[in-house]
Amino acid sequence: VQMCPRYPEPVPLDHPLPILKEALEKVDQMLRQRMHSSGLPAMSAIAIYNDTVLWTGNFGRRNGSDPTSGAPNEYTIYRIASVSKIFPTIMLYKMWEEGKVTSLDDPLERYVQNFVIKNPLGRLKDSEQRYTADGLVFLEKGSTPLKPSPVTLRRMASQLSGLPRRLRSTSLLWKGNTQDALELLKDDVLVADPGTRCHYSNLAFSLMAHVLADHAADGQYQRWISENILDRLGMEDTGFDITAPIRSQMAVGFYGSQQPAPLYDLGWYRPSGQMYSTAADLAKLAMVFLGTYHRRLLEPDTVKTMLTPLFKCSVEYFANKTGTPWEINEQLGYDVIRKDGDLDGYSATFSLIPKLRLSFIVLMAGPRPQGGDIVTQTYEYLIPAMETAFREADKSLVPPPNPIPYVGYYTYSNLTFYEIKVGIGGVLVMQQFGPHVEELIPEKYRTIKLHHLEDRVFQVVFDKEFPCVLHLGSASISLETQNGQLFNFYPFDRKGLSPGFDAPGLNTYNVVRVLRKPVFYS
Repeated sequence: VQMCPRYPEPVPLDHPLPILKEALEKVDQMLRQRMHSSGLPAMSAIAIYNDTVLWTGNFGRRNGSDPTSGAPNEYTIYRIASVSKIFPTIMLYKMWEEGKVTSLDDPLERYVQNFVIKNPLGRLKDSEQRYTADGLVFLEKGSTPLKPSPVTLRRMASQLSGLPRRLRSTSLLWKGNTQDALELLKDDVLVADPGTRCHYSNLAFSLMAHVLADHAADGQYQRWISENILDRLGMEDTGFDITAPIRSQMAVGFYGSQQPAPLYDLGWYRPSGQMYSTAADLAKLAMVFLGTYHRRLLEPDTVKTMLTPLFKCSVEYFANKTGTPWEINEQLGYDVIRKDGDLDGYSATFSLIPKLRLSFIVLMAGPRPQGGDIVTQTYEYLIPAMETAFREADKSLVPPPNPIPYVGYYTYSNLTFYEIKVGIGGVLVMQQFGPHVEELIPEKYRTIKLHHLEDRVFQVVFDKEFPCVLHLGSASISLETQNGQLFNFYPFDRKGLSPGFDAPGLNTYNVVRVLRKPVFYS
């Protein structure tokens, strides 16, 4: 029997909980073992629930080639490579909130006049032209010129722009400027019609960042990021320029061959992959997306939009779905929203499961360990543990200010009957009764609690785990559908009582009060 809730709601947890402690010990053990077997020099990882750091793990040595070097910690600096792409995306959403960007779906040319690129895949669509002459229908096969799909800001931020991975004949170290880039694009071609295919592009993020900076930040992309994001969140060990003081705090990056990797500068492509950070700083950013950080960066609705998957990718792409700027894969029924970064000598993952209010961040001074993704493996331990912790936690339900208006007997079409009483702590308890119910529903599932939300609105809560569907002979009842539904009670009558309620999510209206407990005759 499938038990519910399938996806339990996050609740406040008093950590350390034995079940979470056990799962985190398994994560710790797995990471140690994978590091050891791959020869990775240094790793720092952190797990967050809501606004609480559940665990930090720091392994190896800050400098793998120096036996006297100390272990890293959560303040050790690593290059974060493409995790940097989160920052131009926040810039886009922030400028949208401030009205400096009119719409996320504005075409890029609204902000830079001379953006031109060939789009042969979007310009022509095979079609059959139908036209009538004296009632006869003629078909003419041919190609109709269509207005090509635009390269929009949101598509640029979600790997849906169709722009090539890089500007032609440039490497990631290219030192040109945005005008040079636009000049190069004039004779280049989109690799996909925008909005139709996931295609990874460093060019898209760098171009978007520089164009937005020219449009509304005096061309100073890095300064805008520092003032509007890093300073605001207190991300003191995050930035772009690898100076001597920064280098002294860094874990030394190595290739898989154990050779140290150079700390090269990405030039014009800096917005796509230049940044460095620490596990502690990225934990602050994770709390922003979980809505729990004490300093607000974006409005809650904006965060929701930013975390929403946009498009299902084809099987050859490395993620199931894409978002702004996320790679999204499903695991154990949850969307794992992540941004990976890989650059000579370093690899990093910033990940979230918004539905569980959970985040896992890992920074490494070398290539990712072979033999299965360590982030996926981490969530294999953490997801079931979090679900169990939520299911077992005591639910803190809110009683109404005054229970009297709701207490009494109710019926729906004289088929189902309900009694509402006052339970422990003033919380309302509702019991279903009547011949119809007694035949169908086992006694322990006939009682639910009503959690007061506001005014005269309550939410249905099953106290403990319950079967998602009750199968009773040929009939079946979905308890899963009932859990979490809203009851909207009617305004009080002259006696100060509510005459009934609706359950709009169950399409159930006019559940009305009856004066006394009904008596049933067989």
